Amino acid sequence: MFSMAYILLGEGMKFQVAKPYPQIRVERKSLKTAKIISHLYASNESELTAVHEYMFQSMVTLDEEVKLILHSIGIVEMKHLEILGSILNALGSPPVYADIMDDDCSYWNSDFVYYDQDLKTILEIDIEREKQAIYNYHMVLSVLDDIYIKECLKRIVEDEYLHLEILEKLLLQVIK
Repeated sequence: MFSMAYILLGEGMKFQVAKPYPQIRVERKSLKTAKIISHLYASNESELTAVHEYMFQSMVTLDEEVKLILHSIGIVEMKHLEILGSILNALGSPPVYADIMDDDCSYWNSDFVYYDQDLKTILEIDIEREKQAIYNYHMVLSVLDDIYIKECLKRIVEDEYLHLEILEKLLLQVIK
């Protein structure tokens, strides 16, 4: 019998778009821009939350290939986290794990991670989280004027769309 992941993905599955990430640079240092980026970096809807969530899910999932898929997506989210942290640093803001978008600083915490262990529920949550991430990136893109940061964010969004597609296909296999 073919495994669920093989039927879903075939051989040679990719978890990031086959295109390089742009060089990390900014037009100018800006605390205002850093505050906006920090929400993508370390809020309850952030890359940091995604990393921890995918890693948790990959540890509790029993199917080895599904485990590999979730872990692999998590690795790509780690790359996004690194890019955003480097952008924050270039903007003149240390990449602390906090959402500084509002006047108060909200430090990231593990309560942001969804800890369900049911595969169908995990995938449904992941799909919603990827949709929210895509929405958040588009919102940030609509208010930023830094062309270099926008290039990086647009590239990250391409991966998020790929993750959404993978998760939706995987969910269809699970509910069959």
